[in-house]
Amino acid sequence: MRVRRVVLLTLLGLSVGAYADDSPTLSFASTYGDLVDGDGSITLPENFQTQWVFLGTWSVAKKDVERSSEASGQGAAGLHNVYTQPGVVEYYLQHKSFPDGAVLIKELLKGVTAPMTTGTVSRAGEPEGWFVMVKDSQGRFKGNPLWGDGWGWALFKGDQRSRTITKN
Repeated sequence: MRVRRVVLLTLLGLSVGAYADDSPTLSFASTYGDLVDGDGSITLPENFQTQWVFLGTWSVAKKDVERSSEASGQGAAGLHNVYTQPGVVEYYLQHKSFPDGAVLIKELLKGVTAPMTTGTVSRAGEPEGWFVMVKDSQGRFKGNPLWGDGWGWALFKGDQRSRTITKN
């Protein structure tokens, strides 16, 4: 989990260098009710790829065993895109913490590698799933195993956008 936070903070730093930090304080209270129900079940938001802020992408390298079938033994096993709601970046820059109700989504895409005229290229393929995190600074869901350390967690498989597979 510590590695995820370091990567996220690095992405935030790289992606928002040009933003001013004097934006007004925003409320993300609508997350609870819109995306999180009374029991703490998290919903994957619709249209986040076009309506939310794109924070960045990183690739996941293929393991040596998987490389044997790819051109030149190169390529990405997957690509991870990270998104958040409008206003979260500005809030984070001003307060050095995430606001209550902030949502972060890591979109997990299969990597497709093929030889191109410019060399071996990896690109995003089909979605494998979505990892959704919701900031809870109030400890709303004590006893719910999907909530802890100030965050709620849910993983949705690529073919099941409407139901999380996360149990604990």
